[in-house]
Amino acid sequence: MTLSLSRRAALSTAALGVAASMLPVASSAALPLQGGQLPAFQRFRLGSFEVTSLLAASRMMEKPFEIFGLNVSEADHAKAAADAFLPVDVTRNFMIPVLVNTGRELVLFDTGLTPQGITAALAAAGVAPDQIDIVVITHMHGDHIGGLSGEAGPTFPSARYITGETEFAHWAAAENEGFEKHIRPLEAQFTRIGDTAEILPGITAMLAPGHTPGHMIYHLESEGRRLMLTADLTNHFAFSLPNPDWEVRYDLDKAQAAESRRRVLGLIADDRIPFIGYHMPFPGLGYVVREGQGFRFIPHSYQLMEG
Repeated sequence: MTLSLSRRAALSTAALGVAASMLPVASSAALPLQGGQLPAFQRFRLGSFEVTSLLAASRMMEKPFEIFGLNVSEADHAKAAADAFLPVDVTRNFMIPVLVNTGRELVLFDTGLTPQGITAALAAAGVAPDQIDIVVITHMHGDHIGGLSGEAGPTFPSARYITGETEFAHWAAAENEGFEKHIRPLEAQFTRIGDTAEILPGITAMLAPGHTPGHMIYHLESEGRRLMLTADLTNHFAFSLPNPDWEVRYDLDKAQAAESRRRVLGLIADDRIPFIGYHMPFPGLGYVVREGQGFRFIPHSYQLMEG
């Protein structure tokens, strides 16, 4: 079929072309690239509790095969990375303290590597350091206690502190620089708890040793809704969950850490309890299902944002 334009339509089309040519040319200067950006916090309700994941730090680490899976071949490690669409030569490490507002008290679980990191995340979430009532230390590695204090003194001047007796005793005898710098000056303000203890209504500590001798996880329950804060039980979604027996460089007792991983991951998988892992991809929140000889991480999408 052949289409023809009328003289009037042709003239109109030509006029539009002339007019368009007279419009100013858009600037070719693009908006400067901003770089990647992660949010500083994510908040949700858990019954009568309000839970906030805080991004205290995030950094790249080289040679993940020298960190996760010391007892397997580099080829096996590379396959696990490829299966998860990850590079084989680097990994990203997240540090995710958790703030729980019980309605009566603000409870902070771990503090990141520096005061600057945790206070910036808290500020983004609308919380000042002097509003924190309780600081819970799951274990005493530097990336969990480093935010407790700085040159200006304690970061949380109104807080009292809770940690496990086993963990405290281990590091107190270890002549550890981080302990002496961040924990020893606050020793009188620490409450040391046993292997299982309810620290507040609905918040219960549970020993999960191996990563450190007194490594603790915390079970939260409010109005029938549950959450597990697993700290450093499992530190990488693609390596440690599918392969709980893979040895991790930073686990002090590697066999005991693997046993703790299997036991706790089995519990939260079977009971369908969501969890926040300190080093999981931010916001660290998700679910676990049994798969093969291990487990699979299902990241949170919106399940806990409803209600």
